Amino acid sequence: MNSFITHWPQLPVEPTKTGQRRGMFKQETGTLKQLSMHATTLNPGEKAHEPHQHPDEEMIILKEGTLEAIHSGRTEKMEAGSVLFIAPNDLHGVRNCGDAPATYYVLRWLS
Repeated sequence: MNSFITHWPQLPVEPTKTGQRRGMFKQETGTLKQLSMHATTLNPGEKAHEPHQHPDEEMIILKEGTLEAIHSGRTEKMEAGSVLFIAPNDLHGVRNCGDAPATYYVLRWLS
């Protein structure tokens, strides 16, 4: 994967049953088997999916809104600008606990 910029207004918007999704990239890099990133917008009261786990790391960066995050066996509130790092095999999930849409970036990598 070469260096590039993604421009928010140019990202295709995919409507979902809980809000919308913007795909940014998903491919091999010079040091990783796969690096992927997308943005999700959750409507108030919605969750992305049921809590789940996987063997690789993941990071969620909250752009705007408020999320309730499940991680490390607890539930914690996230405000805009917060970052959630998810360790391998940690049960995790997020829900929009605010009264406005919540938009966040998801980064996931496979080494």
